[in-house]
Amino acid sequence: MRRDPVELEIFKNLYHSIAEEMGAALRRTAFSPNIKERRDYSCAVFDRAGQVIAMGDHMPVHLGSMPMSVRAAMDAGPMDPGDVVMLNDPFRGGTHLPDITLVAPVYVARYPKRSGGQECPPHTSPDFYVASRAHHADVGGAYPGSMGLCREIYQEGVRIPPVKLMSGGRMNRDVLAMLLNNVRTPAEREGDLGAQIAACHTGAERLREVCARYGVERARRAAGDLHDYSEELMRAFLRVVPAGEYQAEDFLDGDGISDRPVKIAVTVKVRHDTGAARERGRPRHIITVDFTGSDPQVEGSVNAVAAITYSACFYVFRCLLAEDVPAAAGLMRPIQVIAPEGTIVNARPPAAVAGGNVETSQRIVDVLLRALARAIPDRIPAAASGTMNNLTIGGVDPRTGEPFAYYETVAGGMGARPGKPGVAGVHTHMTNSLNTPAEALEYAYPLRVWQYSLRSDSGGDGLFRGGDGIVREIEVLTDCDVTLLADRRSRGPWGLAQAADGAPGRAFITRRDGSVEQMPGKFSARLRKGDRVRIETPGGGGWGRATG
Repeated sequence: MRRDPVELEIFKNLYHSIAEEMGAALRRTAFSPNIKERRDYSCAVFDRAGQVIAMGDHMPVHLGSMPMSVRAAMDAGPMDPGDVVMLNDPFRGGTHLPDITLVAPVYVARYPKRSGGQECPPHTSPDFYVASRAHHADVGGAYPGSMGLCREIYQEGVRIPPVKLMSGGRMNRDVLAMLLNNVRTPAEREGDLGAQIAACHTGAERLREVCARYGVERARRAAGDLHDYSEELMRAFLRVVPAGEYQAEDFLDGDGISDRPVKIAVTVKVRHDTGAARERGRPRHIITVDFTGSDPQVEGSVNAVAAITYSACFYVFRCLLAEDVPAAAGLMRPIQVIAPEGTIVNARPPAAVAGGNVETSQRIVDVLLRALARAIPDRIPAAASGTMNNLTIGGVDPRTGEPFAYYETVAGGMGARPGKPGVAGVHTHMTNSLNTPAEALEYAYPLRVWQYSLRSDSGGDGLFRGGDGIVREIEVLTDCDVTLLADRRSRGPWGLAQAADGAPGRAFITRRDGSVEQMPGKFSARLRKGDRVRIETPGGGGWGRATG
C-alpha cells in the first residue's frame, strides 16, 4: 500500500508531541533539581514490538539505549493494563545505575474489567509501550550521588532488574520500600519516581486519544511507515558517503584507578549497492561501525555497556540527517554496530559502569566523528569538550539534619564547525541537559556558588574558533564528600583541518586556610565546611587553519 505523505507527517508529529508532553509532565512534577532544573530525563513512545516510534528532544545517551530497556521489560514477562516495570540494570538495557527507567504497556481496545477497575486483556498484547528514564541523584552505593570511583558495579548502588513497580494500577509497596531503604534521599526518590509514573500515564492517555480519533490499526500502520521512512532517509544519506574504510582512535585519560590512557578504536566501513546486489535485494547494512581494537574493560568505572555504544552510534548518524527526520528504529537498519564483548565499549559484569554512560559515551562520539571526518570532512565538527564533568557532593544538610546528594554535569565548549565557530558554555553530544541555576542550587543544598563564568580563551584557535569552557566554583557550607568524574584533562579536544586543540580541563580544591590543591580529572575527597571545589571545563577544538 502506498504511503500517504501527509498522513505520515501528521502521525510523526503526533507521536513526537506525545513524547514531548511526557517530558513536560515529568519535569513539572519532579522533586529534585536534577530533573526539574537540569532536565536530566528522557521519554519515548514505542510500538507493540518495542521499537521506538518517537523520542522527545531530551538526552541522547538515554534515548538511543532505551529500546533495550523496553525489550528487557518485555522479556521479563507479560504486562497487563496498569502495570509499570522498573529497571536500571546496565547489563539489561540500562546505562548506569542512577538512570532508572519505567516502562508501561498501552492497551487501546476495550476489554472486560476485573476487580479494582483495571481492564483485563484476555489473550492479547499491548498496542504500544511508553517509557520514561530519569537520572536519580542517589541510588545508594559507596559514594553520595552514586557516581564514585568504584571497581565493581556492586559498589555503585542498587541494581534493579525488570520488576513491577505497579501492578494493575496499584503500587507494589514492597518493591518501593526495598529501593527507598537503600538510598540516601528516599523522599526525593519517591517523588521523582511518581513524576516518571505520571509521564507514562500522560503518554498512554495521549496514545488512546490518537487511536480514538484515527483508529488503532491506522495508528499502528503509521508507526510501521515511520520505521520504513526513517530507514529510506538514512539510506539516501549514506549513499552520498564515499565508499571505503575510515579509521580513528581516541583515548580516555584513565579509568580513575590508573592513569594509563584507555583506547577506543573504530573502523567505519562504507559499501554501496551494485546493480547485481540491488537485483538480489538490498543488503541489510550499508555501514559497519566496528570497535575492534578498543582496549579491554578496565578496573575503574568508565566501562561502557553495549547499550551505551549503540546509543552513541544512533546519535551520531541521527545528527547527520535533517532535523525533521523521525527518530524511529528504522534509522539504524542500514547500520551494523560491532562492539566486542569484554572491551571498554561492551563490558561484562561485574564491571563498574557509572562513568561509561557519561564519559565513555562522549569519547565514542568523538572517535566516530573523527573517522567520519575522513569521509565527509565538510559535515563534521571538531571535538567538543568531550566530558560531562560530573560533580557530586553529598553529606548531611545542617538545616534539616537529613542527608542530601547534589549532582551536576558542567558544560564546556562546542567544537568549531565548517563555516561556524563553536558555541561557548554548552552541553554537547550525549548530554542535552541544562545547568542548575545558582539560586536553585543554593536554595536546595548547603552550598554557595562563588564563580560561574565562561573560561576565556579555552577554545581552540583556527579559521573558526572552538567554544570556550566554563568555570564553576562551589563552596560547601557543611562537611561533605565530593566526587568528580571528568575527562579531557591530559589532552584537549582535537581540532580539525589544521586548527588548534581546545584547552584541557582542570580542577582545584581551595581549603579554608587558603591552600590550593590541583586535582586529577577523577577523584573523591572529603571537604570541610568552608572548602571550595573549582571546575574549569575544556574548550572545543578549532576548525580550519587560521589565516594572517
